[in-house]
Amino acid sequence: MKFLDNIFKDIGIDLGTANSIVYLKGRGIVINEPTVAAINTKINKIIAVGEEAKKMIGRTPAHINVVRPLINGVISDFEMTQEFLRELLLRLRTNRILMSYRRAVLSIPNDLTEVERKSVEDAAVNTGCSHVFLAESPIAAALGAGLPITEPTASLIVDIGGGTTDIAVISLGGTVVSKTLKIAGDKFNEDISRFVRDEFRLAIGESTAEFAKISVGSALPASEKLDAPIRGRDFATGLPREVIIKDSHVRAALSRSLVAIVESIHEVIETTPPELVGDVLNRGIYLCGGGALLRGIGELINKEICVPVRIVEDPLTCVIRGLGNIVEEFDLYKGLLSASPKPLAINL
Repeated sequence: MKFLDNIFKDIGIDLGTANSIVYLKGRGIVINEPTVAAINTKINKIIAVGEEAKKMIGRTPAHINVVRPLINGVISDFEMTQEFLRELLLRLRTNRILMSYRRAVLSIPNDLTEVERKSVEDAAVNTGCSHVFLAESPIAAALGAGLPITEPTASLIVDIGGGTTDIAVISLGGTVVSKTLKIAGDKFNEDISRFVRDEFRLAIGESTAEFAKISVGSALPASEKLDAPIRGRDFATGLPREVIIKDSHVRAALSRSLVAIVESIHEVIETTPPELVGDVLNRGIYLCGGGALLRGIGELINKEICVPVRIVEDPLTCVIRGLGNIVEEFDLYKGLLSASPKPLAINL
Protein backbone atom coordinates (compact mmCIF):
# COMPACT_ATOMS: atom_id res chain seq x y z
CA MET A 1 0.00 0.00 0.00
CA LYS A 2 2.83 2.40 0.84
CA PHE A 3 4.35 1.70 -2.59
CA LEU A 4 1.03 2.55 -4.28
CA ASP A 5 0.70 5.73 -2.21
CA ASN A 6 4.07 6.84 -3.54
CA ILE A 7 2.82 6.41 -7.10
CA PHE A 8 -0.81 7.55 -6.89
CA LYS A 9 -0.83 11.03 -5.42
CA ASP A 10 -3.33 13.79 -4.73
CA ILE A 11 -2.32 17.27 -5.82
CA GLY A 12 -3.51 20.85 -5.68
CA ILE A 13 -2.82 23.20 -8.59
CA ASP A 14 -3.12 26.97 -8.46
CA LEU A 15 -3.12 27.57 -12.21
CA GLY A 16 -2.65 31.33 -12.25
CA THR A 17 -2.27 33.89 -15.01
CA ALA A 18 1.15 34.95 -13.71
CA ASN A 19 2.35 31.94 -11.70
CA SER A 20 1.38 28.29 -11.32
CA ILE A 21 1.98 26.50 -8.02
CA VAL A 22 1.67 22.77 -7.35
CA TYR A 23 1.01 21.21 -3.94
CA LEU A 24 1.74 17.48 -3.54
CA LYS A 25 0.01 15.63 -0.71
CA GLY A 26 2.42 14.81 2.07
CA ARG A 27 5.18 17.02 0.66
CA GLY A 28 3.71 20.52 0.44
CA ILE A 29 4.51 23.05 -2.29
CA VAL A 30 6.81 21.36 -4.81
CA ILE A 31 6.60 23.67 -7.84
CA ASN A 32 6.23 27.46 -8.14
CA GLU A 33 6.87 28.72 -11.66
CA PRO A 34 5.67 31.54 -13.96
CA THR A 35 2.84 30.43 -16.26
CA VAL A 36 4.91 30.86 -19.41
CA ALA A 37 6.00 28.44 -22.13
CA ALA A 38 8.40 28.84 -25.05
CA ILE A 39 7.88 26.84 -28.25
CA ASN A 40 10.22 26.34 -31.20
CA THR A 41 7.94 26.64 -34.24
CA LYS A 42 10.49 25.01 -36.57
CA ILE A 43 10.28 21.69 -34.77
CA ASN A 44 6.92 22.36 -33.04
CA LYS A 45 8.33 21.54 -29.61
CA ILE A 46 8.26 23.23 -26.21
CA ILE A 47 11.82 24.18 -25.29
CA ALA A 48 11.22 25.85 -21.92
CA VAL A 49 8.53 26.44 -19.31
CA GLY A 50 8.32 28.53 -16.16
CA GLU A 51 11.16 30.80 -15.08
CA GLU A 52 13.40 29.73 -17.96
CA ALA A 53 10.71 30.67 -20.49
CA LYS A 54 9.90 33.96 -18.73
CA LYS A 55 13.51 35.10 -19.18
CA MET A 56 12.98 34.78 -22.96
CA ILE A 57 10.06 37.27 -23.13
CA GLY A 58 10.96 39.98 -25.63
CA ARG A 59 14.33 38.39 -26.41
CA THR A 60 13.58 35.59 -28.91
CA PRO A 61 14.25 35.09 -32.63
CA ALA A 62 11.32 34.73 -35.04
CA HIS A 63 11.08 30.92 -34.77
CA ILE A 64 10.65 30.89 -30.97
CA ASN A 65 7.31 31.98 -29.53
CA VAL A 66 6.93 32.75 -25.84
CA VAL A 67 3.32 32.16 -24.81
CA ARG A 68 1.31 32.94 -21.69
CA PRO A 69 -1.48 30.34 -22.03
CA LEU A 70 -3.83 32.02 -19.54
CA ILE A 71 -5.26 35.53 -19.86
CA ASN A 72 -7.30 37.10 -17.06
CA GLY A 73 -7.55 33.76 -15.30
CA VAL A 74 -9.02 32.03 -18.37
CA ILE A 75 -7.33 29.47 -20.62
CA SER A 76 -6.67 31.24 -23.92
CA ASP A 77 -4.53 28.51 -25.50
CA PHE A 78 -5.80 25.05 -24.50
CA GLU A 79 -3.05 22.99 -26.12
CA MET A 80 -0.29 25.15 -24.66
CA THR A 81 -1.90 25.03 -21.20
CA GLN A 82 -2.06 21.25 -21.43
CA GLU A 83 1.59 20.99 -22.48
CA PHE A 84 2.65 23.48 -19.79
CA LEU A 85 0.90 21.42 -17.10
CA ARG A 86 2.36 18.19 -18.45
CA GLU A 87 5.90 19.64 -18.34
CA LEU A 88 5.41 20.81 -14.74
CA LEU A 89 4.06 17.46 -13.54
CA LEU A 90 6.85 15.57 -15.30
CA ARG A 91 9.25 17.30 -12.92
CA LEU A 92 7.77 15.25 -10.09
CA ARG A 93 8.89 12.01 -11.76
CA THR A 94 11.23 10.07 -9.46
CA ASN A 95 12.97 6.69 -9.56
CA ARG A 96 12.04 6.29 -13.25
CA ILE A 97 8.39 5.94 -12.20
CA LEU A 98 5.85 8.47 -13.46
CA MET A 99 3.45 9.23 -10.64
CA SER A 100 -0.25 9.19 -11.42
CA TYR A 101 -2.63 11.64 -9.83
CA ARG A 102 -5.86 10.15 -8.56
CA ARG A 103 -7.24 13.53 -7.42
CA ALA A 104 -6.40 17.06 -8.52
CA VAL A 105 -7.95 20.16 -6.94
CA LEU A 106 -7.61 23.29 -9.09
CA SER A 107 -8.48 26.88 -8.22
CA ILE A 108 -10.56 28.98 -10.61
CA PRO A 109 -11.94 32.55 -10.62
CA ASN A 110 -15.55 32.97 -9.49
CA ASP A 111 -17.05 34.03 -12.80
CA LEU A 112 -15.91 31.29 -15.21
CA THR A 113 -18.51 29.97 -17.63
CA GLU A 114 -19.27 26.26 -17.88
CA VAL A 115 -17.17 26.04 -21.04
CA GLU A 116 -14.21 27.71 -19.32
CA ARG A 117 -14.56 25.41 -16.30
CA LYS A 118 -14.67 22.39 -18.61
CA SER A 119 -11.46 23.50 -20.34
CA VAL A 120 -9.66 23.61 -16.98
CA GLU A 121 -10.94 20.11 -16.11
CA ASP A 122 -9.98 18.72 -19.51
CA ALA A 123 -6.47 20.19 -19.35
CA ALA A 124 -5.87 18.49 -15.97
CA VAL A 125 -7.39 15.16 -17.08
CA ASN A 126 -5.28 15.12 -20.25
CA THR A 127 -2.11 15.52 -18.18
CA GLY A 128 -2.76 12.41 -16.08
CA CYS A 129 -5.19 13.43 -13.32
CA SER A 130 -7.91 10.81 -12.80
CA HIS A 131 -10.45 12.96 -10.93
CA VAL A 132 -10.51 16.75 -11.12
CA PHE A 133 -12.24 19.03 -8.62
CA LEU A 134 -12.54 22.81 -8.87
CA ALA A 135 -12.37 25.27 -5.98
CA GLU A 136 -13.22 28.96 -6.27
CA SER A 137 -10.07 31.01 -5.68
CA PRO A 138 -11.53 33.24 -2.91
CA ILE A 139 -12.67 30.18 -0.92
CA ALA A 140 -9.25 28.53 -1.29
CA ALA A 141 -7.57 31.84 -0.34
CA ALA A 142 -9.77 32.27 2.75
CA LEU A 143 -9.01 28.69 3.79
CA GLY A 144 -5.29 29.30 3.25
CA ALA A 145 -5.51 32.47 5.36
CA GLY A 146 -6.98 30.47 8.24
CA LEU A 147 -10.37 32.20 8.18
CA PRO A 148 -13.41 30.40 9.70
CA ILE A 149 -15.19 30.01 6.37
CA THR A 150 -17.50 27.19 7.52
CA GLU A 151 -18.97 29.26 10.37
CA PRO A 152 -22.02 31.58 10.09
CA THR A 153 -19.86 34.69 9.99
CA ALA A 154 -18.59 36.79 7.09
CA SER A 155 -15.03 36.70 5.75
CA LEU A 156 -14.27 39.31 3.08
CA ILE A 157 -11.29 38.24 0.98
CA VAL A 158 -9.68 40.26 -1.82
CA ASP A 159 -7.30 38.22 -4.00
CA ILE A 160 -5.29 40.52 -6.31
CA GLY A 161 -3.58 38.06 -8.62
CA GLY A 162 -1.86 38.37 -11.98
CA GLY A 163 -4.88 38.42 -14.31
CA THR A 164 -7.88 38.99 -12.04
CA THR A 165 -8.90 40.46 -8.72
CA ASP A 166 -11.43 38.26 -6.94
CA ILE A 167 -13.52 39.89 -4.21
CA ALA A 168 -15.86 37.69 -2.19
CA VAL A 169 -17.84 37.56 1.02
CA ILE A 170 -17.77 33.98 2.33
CA SER A 171 -19.98 32.42 5.00
CA LEU A 172 -20.94 28.83 5.87
CA GLY A 173 -18.56 27.40 3.28
CA GLY A 174 -20.00 29.30 0.31
CA THR A 175 -19.74 32.58 -1.54
CA VAL A 176 -22.52 35.01 -0.62
CA VAL A 177 -21.52 37.96 -2.83
CA SER A 178 -18.65 38.09 -5.31
CA LYS A 179 -17.10 40.16 -8.03
CA THR A 180 -14.24 39.43 -10.40
CA LEU A 181 -12.27 42.24 -12.03
CA LYS A 182 -9.91 41.89 -14.96
CA ILE A 183 -7.67 44.39 -13.21
CA ALA A 184 -4.67 42.97 -11.36
CA GLY A 185 -0.89 42.61 -11.63
CA ASP A 186 -0.74 42.36 -15.43
CA LYS A 187 -2.96 45.44 -15.80
CA PHE A 188 -0.66 47.31 -13.40
CA ASN A 189 2.27 46.48 -15.71
CA GLU A 190 0.31 47.74 -18.73
CA ASP A 191 -0.55 50.95 -16.87
CA ILE A 192 3.13 51.58 -16.11
CA SER A 193 4.19 50.86 -19.72
CA ARG A 194 1.55 53.28 -21.03
CA PHE A 195 2.55 56.00 -18.56
CA VAL A 196 6.24 55.70 -19.47
CA ARG A 197 5.33 55.85 -23.16
CA ASP A 198 3.23 59.00 -22.72
CA GLU A 199 5.38 60.76 -20.12
CA PHE A 200 8.92 59.89 -21.27
CA ARG A 201 8.30 58.86 -24.90
CA LEU A 202 10.01 55.59 -24.10
CA ALA A 203 9.01 52.04 -25.08
CA ILE A 204 9.61 49.47 -22.34
CA GLY A 205 8.87 45.76 -22.09
CA GLU A 206 6.72 43.82 -19.66
CA SER A 207 9.68 42.78 -17.49
CA THR A 208 10.85 46.38 -17.12
CA ALA A 209 7.36 47.54 -16.15
CA GLU A 210 7.18 44.78 -13.54
CA PHE A 211 10.60 45.81 -12.21
CA ALA A 212 9.36 49.41 -11.81
CA LYS A 213 6.19 48.21 -10.04
CA ILE A 214 8.12 46.09 -7.55
CA SER A 215 10.98 48.55 -7.02
CA VAL A 216 9.15 51.85 -6.57
CA GLY A 217 5.42 51.11 -6.83
CA SER A 218 3.11 52.37 -4.09
CA ALA A 219 -0.57 53.13 -3.62
CA LEU A 220 -0.05 56.07 -1.24
CA PRO A 221 2.77 58.60 -0.74
CA ALA A 222 5.33 57.50 1.85
CA SER A 223 7.95 59.35 3.87
CA GLU A 224 10.70 57.64 1.89
CA LYS A 225 10.95 58.72 -1.75
CA LEU A 226 11.82 55.91 -4.15
CA ASP A 227 13.24 55.93 -7.67
CA ALA A 228 14.86 53.47 -10.06
CA PRO A 229 16.51 53.56 -13.50
CA ILE A 230 14.65 51.93 -16.38
CA ARG A 231 15.82 51.45 -19.94
CA GLY A 232 13.96 51.25 -23.20
CA ARG A 233 13.77 52.51 -26.79
CA ASP A 234 13.32 56.21 -27.42
CA PHE A 235 10.33 56.82 -29.72
CA ALA A 236 11.93 59.87 -31.33
CA THR A 237 15.39 58.52 -32.13
CA GLY A 238 14.83 54.76 -32.02
CA LEU A 239 17.93 54.50 -29.82
CA PRO A 240 18.30 53.09 -26.30
CA ARG A 241 17.71 55.54 -23.44
CA GLU A 242 17.61 55.43 -19.65
CA VAL A 243 15.26 57.44 -17.45
CA ILE A 244 14.63 57.60 -13.71
CA ILE A 245 11.13 56.58 -12.67
CA LYS A 246 9.85 57.73 -9.27
CA ASP A 247 7.26 56.35 -6.91
CA SER A 248 5.00 59.32 -7.77
CA HIS A 249 5.11 58.30 -11.44
CA VAL A 250 4.01 54.74 -10.64
CA ARG A 251 1.23 55.99 -8.34
CA ALA A 252 -0.07 58.20 -11.15
CA ALA A 253 0.09 55.25 -13.56
CA LEU A 254 -1.81 52.91 -11.22
CA SER A 255 -4.37 55.40 -9.89
CA ARG A 256 -7.28 54.39 -12.17
CA SER A 257 -6.82 50.68 -11.61
CA LEU A 258 -6.57 51.11 -7.84
CA VAL A 259 -9.71 53.27 -7.81
CA ALA A 260 -11.56 50.52 -9.76
CA ILE A 261 -10.51 47.89 -7.18
CA VAL A 262 -11.57 50.09 -4.24
CA GLU A 263 -14.92 50.88 -5.89
CA SER A 264 -15.54 47.17 -6.52
CA ILE A 265 -14.88 46.33 -2.86
CA HIS A 266 -17.37 49.07 -1.97
CA GLU A 267 -19.97 47.56 -4.33
CA VAL A 268 -19.52 44.08 -2.85
CA ILE A 269 -20.01 45.41 0.69
CA GLU A 270 -23.06 47.41 -0.49
CA THR A 271 -24.78 44.25 -1.72
CA THR A 272 -23.86 42.11 1.30
CA PRO A 273 -26.66 41.27 3.80
CA PRO A 274 -26.60 43.67 6.79
CA GLU A 275 -25.75 41.01 9.40
CA LEU A 276 -22.70 39.97 7.40
CA VAL A 277 -21.63 43.61 6.89
CA GLY A 278 -21.40 43.88 10.66
CA ASP A 279 -19.05 40.88 10.66
CA VAL A 280 -16.92 42.50 7.95
CA LEU A 281 -16.56 45.68 10.02
CA ASN A 282 -15.58 43.59 13.03
CA ARG A 283 -13.22 41.16 11.28
CA GLY A 284 -11.88 43.40 8.52
CA ILE A 285 -10.86 42.85 4.88
CA TYR A 286 -8.18 40.29 4.10
CA LEU A 287 -5.82 40.93 1.17
CA CYS A 288 -3.85 38.22 -0.62
CA GLY A 289 -2.20 37.63 -3.99
CA GLY A 290 0.81 39.40 -5.46
CA GLY A 291 -1.03 42.72 -5.61
CA ALA A 292 -1.27 42.73 -1.80
CA LEU A 293 2.49 43.38 -1.76
CA LEU A 294 2.08 46.80 -3.40
CA ARG A 295 3.23 49.35 -0.83
CA GLY A 296 0.38 51.13 0.92
CA ILE A 297 -2.49 49.28 -0.77
CA GLY A 298 -3.93 48.16 2.58
CA GLU A 299 -3.83 51.73 3.92
CA LEU A 300 -5.51 53.01 0.74
CA ILE A 301 -8.42 50.55 1.03
CA ASN A 302 -8.76 51.27 4.75
CA LYS A 303 -8.83 55.02 4.07
CA GLU A 304 -11.52 54.74 1.38
CA ILE A 305 -13.69 51.95 2.82
CA CYS A 306 -13.23 52.72 6.57
CA VAL A 307 -12.83 49.01 7.38
CA PRO A 308 -9.68 47.45 8.90
CA VAL A 309 -7.48 45.81 6.27
CA ARG A 310 -5.14 42.90 6.96
CA ILE A 311 -2.58 41.44 4.57
CA VAL A 312 -2.40 37.68 5.06
CA GLU A 313 0.87 35.94 5.83
CA ASP A 314 2.77 35.07 2.64
CA PRO A 315 0.02 36.40 0.31
CA LEU A 316 1.58 34.88 -2.83
CA THR A 317 0.94 31.30 -1.65
CA CYS A 318 -2.37 31.86 0.15
CA VAL A 319 -4.51 30.10 -2.50
CA ILE A 320 -2.25 27.07 -2.84
CA ARG A 321 -2.09 26.69 0.95
CA GLY A 322 -5.89 26.54 0.93
CA LEU A 323 -5.82 23.93 -1.84
CA GLY A 324 -3.22 22.05 0.19
CA ASN A 325 -5.60 21.94 3.16
CA ILE A 326 -8.28 20.48 0.90
CA VAL A 327 -5.87 17.91 -0.55
CA GLU A 328 -4.62 16.81 2.88
CA GLU A 329 -8.12 16.56 4.41
CA PHE A 330 -10.29 15.93 1.39
CA ASP A 331 -13.21 14.32 3.23
CA LEU A 332 -13.42 17.28 5.60
CA TYR A 333 -13.44 19.94 2.90
CA LYS A 334 -15.03 18.21 -0.10
CA GLY A 335 -18.26 20.12 0.57
CA LEU A 336 -16.45 23.27 -0.57
CA LEU A 337 -16.05 21.68 -4.01
CA SER A 338 -19.57 20.40 -4.50
CA ALA A 339 -22.07 22.19 -6.75
CA SER A 340 -24.06 24.92 -5.03
CA PRO A 341 -26.47 27.67 -6.11
CA LYS A 342 -24.75 30.50 -7.91
CA PRO A 343 -23.82 33.40 -5.64
CA LEU A 344 -24.98 36.91 -6.36
CA ALA A 345 -22.39 38.18 -8.83
CA ILE A 346 -21.70 41.73 -9.92
CA ASN A 347 -20.43 41.96 -13.47
CA LEU A 348 -18.34 44.73 -14.93
